[in-house]
Amino acid sequence: MGARSSYVALRLDVDAAGADAWSDALLDAGALSVDVVDPRAGTPDEAVVLDEREGTSPRWWPISRLTALLPANGDGEAVLARAACSIASAVPPHHTFDVPEQDWVRATQAQFQPIRIDDDFFVVPTWCEAPRPDAINLTLDPGLAFGTGAHATTRLCLAWLRENVEPGASLLDYGCGSGILAIAGALLGARDVVATDIDPQALAAAADNARINGVPVEFPSVDALPRRTFDIVIANILANPLRLLAPTLAARTALGGKMALCGILSSQADGVIAAYADAVALAPWRSDDGWTLLGGTTHDGR
Repeated sequence: MGARSSYVALRLDVDAAGADAWSDALLDAGALSVDVVDPRAGTPDEAVVLDEREGTSPRWWPISRLTALLPANGDGEAVLARAACSIASAVPPHHTFDVPEQDWVRATQAQFQPIRIDDDFFVVPTWCEAPRPDAINLTLDPGLAFGTGAHATTRLCLAWLRENVEPGASLLDYGCGSGILAIAGALLGARDVVATDIDPQALAAAADNARINGVPVEFPSVDALPRRTFDIVIANILANPLRLLAPTLAARTALGGKMALCGILSSQADGVIAAYADAVALAPWRSDDGWTLLGGTTHDGR
């Protein structure tokens, strides 16, 4: 007997101009959720789109594939018809398919396995055994926050920390997500570690992860960030916010201190370097999968 269906999925392709309207219309028509992806992902025609918006307009792929999730007894045709009517559009080509019932927690956990950062440094999900019990093992439950160690930008930051954290150094992780970088810094010997994020859920998840690893890390909100400088400042965000944050992050870095910035496409590196030039001598440190980490030291010109 096959697995019982727990959901019905409705899939359609729309152009970039209509993706936002279609997503909202499907939700209003009864969809539980709507996922949007690039149907050409993994091919030479894949389009890289990040959430770095100009103004308030969201950016979508030239052709965006929408998958609306409905209850098992949901009527995909009726939902699509209501959505099309609400935005005065013709019903586009589409298809529906069953989503078999499964243990979604286990399915999600299976995507995350221990990640090797160095021979003696691993990121280990809470549900996995450490590959080397005698290594530095950063135990992590990402929850709703970004940062599992699987993404190239996080791997770059962890590798940079492995090479640059000196015992007793102070460290600020700006935009901490799951807290992975702050916790890594503490495990590697930093002693005054502070991490902040604009997302309260991220701060809660990060604090839980710090407790799991038994390291003392402060997690203030951005507004409550202590007004002092740090030996190391690290931020894994995106190029546009990093450029805007240049005065803030430079002011938090001690004179002669180290800075690492990531979440930067290699083509964006020069723009970020220029934004920090008055205070920090940044340069590409290493690249991975099209992303570049910029590292440098503050100087007297700030």
